[in-house]
Amino acid sequence: MKFSKSSSFLLAAMTLAASTAFASGKHAGGHDNSTPGEPGIAANVTRTIQVDAADNMRFTPSDVTVKKGETIRFVIKNSGKLPHEFSLGTEQELKEHYEEMKKFPGMEHEEANKISLKPGQQGEVIWRFTKAGVVHFACLHVGHYEAGMKGQVKVSAR
Repeated sequence: MKFSKSSSFLLAAMTLAASTAFASGKHAGGHDNSTPGEPGIAANVTRTIQVDAADNMRFTPSDVTVKKGETIRFVIKNSGKLPHEFSLGTEQELKEHYEEMKKFPGMEHEEANKISLKPGQQGEVIWRFTKAGVVHFACLHVGHYEAGMKGQVKVSAR
């Protein structure tokens, strides 16, 4: 099939628009997660930790300690007037995803280790920590990560 220049341009523009719409919208999956641990099951939650995401670009608390094997329900409240998110991952994974967020700043998440929250909204992430060490969390909205909106979960061996 042969396309004219205007048809080719229109096809390219439509493809770009569709990919941009997807990238700036919500998405589930699509990331190669190496996040230490696994999605938790609500019935197995051993503890609930309340986390505040605020416009001063801080999480409270920003340091959390759990035991290997625990399933934690993080209840995250966006107390600010800006959108925020809570993303669990390795430091490298968060930095890589932050670079992606810079390209598509309107991206929202619906993944087991991530949640996007509009101002005043509350949500949860349930995660089972299967390895001792440190798991990081951050808000990956453009400028928020660089401003210090991050923290860590220290996972003790027992």
